[in-house]
Amino acid sequence: MSELIYYDLKQAAGMAPSLSTQVARELGRRIVAGTYVPGSLIDDETALTKRYQVSKVVIRDAVKILVSKGLLDVRRGIGTKVRSRNHWVIWDDDVLAWHLSAPPNKDFLRQLMDVRLAFEPKAARWAAERATDEDIVEIDKACFRMENEKGSVEDYIVADALFHRTVLLAARNEFLKAMEGVIYSALLVSIRITNRDPRNNADSIPFHRAVYNAIASRDGDLAESLTQELLSDAKHRLSEKVT
Repeated sequence: MSELIYYDLKQAAGMAPSLSTQVARELGRRIVAGTYVPGSLIDDETALTKRYQVSKVVIRDAVKILVSKGLLDVRRGIGTKVRSRNHWVIWDDDVLAWHLSAPPNKDFLRQLMDVRLAFEPKAARWAAERATDEDIVEIDKACFRMENEKGSVEDYIVADALFHRTVLLAARNEFLKAMEGVIYSALLVSIRITNRDPRNNADSIPFHRAVYNAIASRDGDLAESLTQELLSDAKHRLSEKVT
């Protein structure tokens, strides 16, 4: 799964195509992938300018971008060091997207699913309790799009992601808007790991329709329990693939 799909889902262009942001993207991917391990020093400015055929100003600006995301730390007289993951701005769109180019990380995926399980069932409950009529229509449209998607796997994943997004928005809680990046990253990484067309999971689409029906019926208890079951099943299937 390409990280470009993530940016499309977020309706963001990603990083602007300047030289510094292109270099930051390349370095960021390598850090997230573990090519540069935490605590290690990245190459110095001279080596990086030669590798990427850019000026030192471009390299410095690229490093500043990664410092702002918590991936790098610059120490005068020492060099530029890769920071440990606990310092990363893990919810940053670029950091989440770069995980799609990295080898599967069991702990990262588990934590993504933990966060989804912590918030999405409650979001479904709140959607049942608070959604406007317009919200209900949008969830129905998203569900219908999943049911009728005959295109590529990527197209189906977009439909799946948009279903979960509409539920989050229907919960009428501004803090949940920040959750959509976690959902997109989890879905895209999951499909890459299972290496299968999710439409072959016969229970998936009816389960999403059941969640919609519960929300449309204003049954918060059922919406929450169904979403909990849906995500628990997804987490279980992933755990069987990642060792």
